[in-house]
Amino acid sequence: QVQLVESGGGLVQAGGSLTLSCAASGRTFSSYAMGWFRRAPGKEREFVAAIDRIGRSTLYADSMKGRFTISRDNAKNTVYLQMNRLNPEDTAVYYCNGATTYAIYLRGSTGNSWGQGTQVTVSS
Repeated sequence: QVQLVESGGGLVQAGGSLTLSCAASGRTFSSYAMGWFRRAPGKEREFVAAIDRIGRSTLYADSMKGRFTISRDNAKNTVYLQMNRLNPEDTAVYYCNGATTYAIYLRGSTGNSWGQGTQVTVSS
């Protein structure tokens, strides 16, 4: 299991941008596929994006595709989520997730490693 800590959340106006970071501990970060999920009040956890261990392949939920970009820097043990054209419906706690294989995300599931989340609030 990899330890994950998210940062970069905050308050932003509709149409604005934020970049979230997820810092991982240990020397095995590059062996993990990574994902971002979010949870809004009254809603179940929702898949946002995923990336394979080397950054070759990415996956996005339809509502995020074209607005959000997931990337990683294995030298920094960090995965990022660049969020553009935010709207109030994007308001949620965003969680970083680590999985042993990218296929886990392709199957609609999650890995076992979770960060504590970072709050993103988009005002209208």
